[in-house]
Amino acid sequence: MSSNLSFIINKSELGAGTRGASLGPEAIQVVARQKKSKLFSIHPTKVLPHLNDLLDGPTDHAYAKYIEGMQKVYDTVAENVKKSFDQSQFPFLLSGDHCSAGGTIKGIKEAFPTASLGVIWIDAHADLHTPLTSPSGNLHGMPLATALGVENEEMKKNKVPENTIQLWNSLKTNFVSPECLIFIGVRDTEPEEDFLISKLGIKNYSVNELTQRGIQETLIEIHDRLKKCDLIYVSFDVDSMDPDETSYGTGTPVENGLSVSQAEFLLQGLMDSPKTAIMEFVEVNPCLDEKVNKMAEVAFSLVQKLSLSKRFAQ
Repeated sequence: MSSNLSFIINKSELGAGTRGASLGPEAIQVVARQKKSKLFSIHPTKVLPHLNDLLDGPTDHAYAKYIEGMQKVYDTVAENVKKSFDQSQFPFLLSGDHCSAGGTIKGIKEAFPTASLGVIWIDAHADLHTPLTSPSGNLHGMPLATALGVENEEMKKNKVPENTIQLWNSLKTNFVSPECLIFIGVRDTEPEEDFLISKLGIKNYSVNELTQRGIQETLIEIHDRLKKCDLIYVSFDVDSMDPDETSYGTGTPVENGLSVSQAEFLLQGLMDSPKTAIMEFVEVNPCLDEKVNKMAEVAFSLVQKLSLSKRFAQ
């Protein structure tokens, strides 16, 4: 059975601070098998090589941990995203930690170098740190900074070695403009990120705002904000959802998130937009799941419903 929907499985967790996100994509596939779903057999599914074995050794870059490996992850993800686009497919990525979303954006840039890209970042976190500001050095807190090409010198607190800076610069795509970036559900940020959000004028739809205004009205405004963009990338971190309803099976859970029904309505509304060209789910971590793979079950249910979009009808 042919389809223009294709899945890319990316198990990298080089950017994470806790272990287990690499198991997230496979945990979602396990749920599919338990439910006897053929989702990953009727649609082309590519499993990418990863470099998680690097985590068994030390890193030479305290403010951008395992960045040399992440360069290769970016390149691998970008190559396969571009290949999907070249084959007229809709790439749906199931990834480990959120850092490699920067590689996804790189792949979009390589496929559509002159396009204006809108990014909808559904996440509890802004992921706007740089090596100059990161409190942990974990790269999954930095992917949007690579996409925006920012440094945040004004809020610098780390003295970063030149060799790290050079590697960091190689990760940047500078492909996303602040006015083309929209946050949804971001509620756990550091002052350095707050500074950039204010300076760059990035819109964040809080969970309360979504609840008060309603998803449909919010979707209308989002599409209006991104009307000048040629295509849209939706990046969905499962920690955007409320962990008390789902589970704590993610690296950095934050209370008071989206309900599952809000996430479903929002994602379906975004998938129905003809400009939405690619979607990604990240940060399912079964090692941290106190409800025995509940987060993967929720994620699979969302993915399965999205796969039934009319845009994928045969």
